[in-house]
Amino acid sequence: MNISFIEEPELQFGAGRHVDIRFGIMNYGPLDSELDLAPKKIIVGIVGSKESIEGVRTWLEKCRTEILAKSYKGNPEKQNKQPNLFTHFPGFESSMGFKSALVMHDTLCRDLPSSSILAISKLAGRNERIARCVDLFVEEIQYLSQNTGAKVIVCAVPLELLEAMGPDQGDEDESDDQVPNVADSQLDFHDMLKARAMQQYRKPIQIILPYTYDPSKPRRTVKLGRKMELQDEATRAWNIHTAIYYKAEGVPWRLPRDSTQLTACYVGVSFYRSLDKNALLTSLAQVFNERGEGVVVRGPTATVSKEDRQPHLPEEQANQLVRDALARYRDVHKTWPARVVLHKSSQFDSGEQKGFLAALKEKGISTHDFLWISRSATKLYRAGKYPPLRGTLLTLDSREMILYTRGSVNFFETYPGMYVPTPLRIRSEDTEQTQRFLAQEVLALTKMNWNNTQFDGSEPVTLQAARKCSNVLRYCSDVRQIEPRYSFYM
Repeated sequence: MNISFIEEPELQFGAGRHVDIRFGIMNYGPLDSELDLAPKKIIVGIVGSKESIEGVRTWLEKCRTEILAKSYKGNPEKQNKQPNLFTHFPGFESSMGFKSALVMHDTLCRDLPSSSILAISKLAGRNERIARCVDLFVEEIQYLSQNTGAKVIVCAVPLELLEAMGPDQGDEDESDDQVPNVADSQLDFHDMLKARAMQQYRKPIQIILPYTYDPSKPRRTVKLGRKMELQDEATRAWNIHTAIYYKAEGVPWRLPRDSTQLTACYVGVSFYRSLDKNALLTSLAQVFNERGEGVVVRGPTATVSKEDRQPHLPEEQANQLVRDALARYRDVHKTWPARVVLHKSSQFDSGEQKGFLAALKEKGISTHDFLWISRSATKLYRAGKYPPLRGTLLTLDSREMILYTRGSVNFFETYPGMYVPTPLRIRSEDTEQTQRFLAQEVLALTKMNWNNTQFDGSEPVTLQAARKCSNVLRYCSDVRQIEPRYSFYM
């Protein structure tokens, strides 16, 4: 048993490197800022009520210029004691930051009829209300996708619809099912709308809730109706504009890669139950290279093992899954990767390993690392009031380690979370790299989340993206193609 520390990984931006996404964008610009294909102007369509459209447009216009950092205890005259944790937003315009600008116009806005909003709120069943809300937005997304040049469509959810989609009295907020990503019978507005917009009109959407632009509005999720903690305005601006830039096919940052390192393909495997709940678990792979370019693969059917009660792929299906993932990778990069890193949220069984290895051998890929990554019940304690540092690594034996991907952060000079962090349990199932190298890689991959500019994510993007894609794929038709780019799912 040994405890060590991994320094915070840097990210590559347009003209330099930095550990923090926000400072990297401000100091060096996005990774693709000097390329002709970078989105210098992003045409944005907006769907919502008259009030929510006006609120979103007003706030996005405000974000063209600087949004001040969070002040100390709400007093703007007092100095922010954590300037690296709470920094300002420089403004989303062509001369600084992302070096891009949003294009908004009345002709790019589509109002949801107030009579339709009222009618939905009177429907009896929550599922019926959610389904009708999706229909209402999709009708206007259709118009914008077919009649305008909108690159990204913002769905400004009116407060009335958000409240209508909230849980009915007696609804449970949590599922006790132990199978990963198994959904209950409750429809999900966010995931259903993403699926419909993607498959029917091939448009990435950005959902913006009322409290994002107006903090006085009630703070509830569109998933479970629970109250949420509100981030400071500058952080909200960073997260929304980063997501929009990526959905407009921009590349904000990437993992640095030394020229001596092998080109790597990172694959996350997750499982989800079909919408009809016929006890069929289907696997999904999310393929990444070091630029964070995601390629989504809808995989074959999986089963739940009677031995460990975890979902697994039969050997033939495991083989097919990796073959499909590699084929997608080759479509994008015109070559095979030299190394494949496979992250799975459940244990590898012998059939899966045989299938995965056979697929790699067929393509002549000899270097691979298979990791089983889950939450750990083992926790460390540190003297003082703060939890262990992010990057703290506890090596238990030659195959198993505990890694803190959330924790106190030296760059922030504090612990940015509200609760005691839970580390990751990483088990080497079939690996060639050293444990420390693999842990450094997992830590770096937690920084590849385009939805969050606070860089201390808890999971590597491989598994995080696979789960998000699973949630959306539940609502996708089997007879229609899915979009391979991750931006349609986040």
